[in-house]
Amino acid sequence: MQTHQILDRKGRDVATITPGSPVRAAVEQLGSANVGALVVSDGGTTVAGILSERDVVRRLASDGPALLDQPVSSIMQADVLTCSGTDLVDDLMHRMTEHRIRHLPVVDDGQLVGIISIGDVVKTHVDALETERDQIVDYIRTGR
Repeated sequence: MQTHQILDRKGRDVATITPGSPVRAAVEQLGSANVGALVVSDGGTTVAGILSERDVVRRLASDGPALLDQPVSSIMQADVLTCSGTDLVDDLMHRMTEHRIRHLPVVDDGQLVGIISIGDVVKTHVDALETERDQIVDYIRTGR
């Protein structure tokens, strides 16, 4: 299965925030959108960085509450791994595991078109395994 097929199922909405927004606004948005990461973008169509809950928590531990007034750009990950709509789910799973990341923005022709989480990848993999199991059980029962 390809990335665009996951997006077709789950939707292409991406929670974004501008680099100059305060971290406090990012924390509020992470909570209200019920997401684990925000794509940092000036206009919502390109990727300037990514900010995860993990990034915020780690910096809060070292910087304290003053971090909340700093701009998102001061703690975002600027070197963002992305994927395209034609990437295969197995490739995403390996990339996310290898780099220990939980979110991959989907970029086609330089434009942000969605985001894939590790949960999306696992769900897709489990669905495929269940389909395969059902086919094997049907074959055993019917001989066809």
